[in-house]
Amino acid sequence: MGQGTSRRFRVSGRVQGVGFRWFVKEEARRLELRGWVRNEPNGDVLLEAGGGTDALEELEALVRMGPPGAEVTRFVREAPDTLGDLSLPFPFAVHR
Repeated sequence: MGQGTSRRFRVSGRVQGVGFRWFVKEEARRLELRGWVRNEPNGDVLLEAGGGTDALEELEALVRMGPPGAEVTRFVREAPDTLGDLSLPFPFAVHR
């Protein structure tokens, strides 16, 4: 994968304990994106993904909905820490 773009999303609501991180991982891998997802101490889920724009837009739409059992009440696109996507892990990983 060449130099792409990266995006960071913070998701709030009922997003921990409902398989949200695993859902994100599987969808991101299906879309061949780099990156990671983790639970935050405040109950949010934070993720950073990198790759092609179309794949990132599809992941964003999926994350806004979440898996069955989740309820996304707030979704924020934050500035990513990385420049492009080459510093992000591949395959997409769940961080603890």
